[in-house]
Amino acid sequence: MYKGIYIALSGATLKQTQMDIISQNLANVNTIGYKRDKISFQEYLVSQMNGRTENPDGRTMSYFGTVATDHAMGNIVHTGNDFDIAIEGEGFLCLENGEYTRRGDLHLDGEGYIVSQRGIRVLGTGGPIQITDEGRVSINSEGEVSVKTAETELAVVDTIKVVTFSDTSTLSKAGEDAFKAGGEEGEKATTATVKQGYLEKSNVDAVKEMVQMITALREFETYQKAIHSFDESIERVLNEMAKI
Repeated sequence: MYKGIYIALSGATLKQTQMDIISQNLANVNTIGYKRDKISFQEYLVSQMNGRTENPDGRTMSYFGTVATDHAMGNIVHTGNDFDIAIEGEGFLCLENGEYTRRGDLHLDGEGYIVSQRGIRVLGTGGPIQITDEGRVSINSEGEVSVKTAETELAVVDTIKVVTFSDTSTLSKAGEDAFKAGGEEGEKATTATVKQGYLEKSNVDAVKEMVQMITALREFETYQKAIHSFDESIERVLNEMAKI
């Protein structure tokens, strides 16, 4: 009977983990460039977990599978800010600290470098992009950063480095808005386009996440009731045995 408690407990524990992930997604519904996480589960026969393959009894325990990031593109909204950019298609901005991001609300630091929201320099094909002249900054669809001053024509400063990966599952999150590359496969060129004056919102659908949270909560409560029922049954058995 104790195995029944463990089976229900395994399900309740994973539902708690699922609710934590959904809560994280909902907390970042308004975070620029955020990518939602999703969890997968695995089930194992109790007999197999005990090292036996003969005569399976059909009882299963749920085990944690993986937490994967959904890299689907979020909605692109117009802002009109010269230092806001959105990547349309597969790709990431390269940051000086080795991270990658799709969060495009950029700005200039005190030394004239284009930096991310967290103050990390954005890389171009020639390294960190620095703008020394005062003027109107223009970023075309290929990522070329140009400056037009009152005295000079449009002058190209550098090209924003945008890359992608054949397998985005090798990327791991580094905070809420960036990724670290893992595995042996490195970055590669992309055909994505850059849109100046736009931002990509998170790809979290708040309504769907709320529905999933309600479903997970109800399933969690069901597991709780099952655990309570098993516990009461064990108590009754022990009490009856004591009388004998």
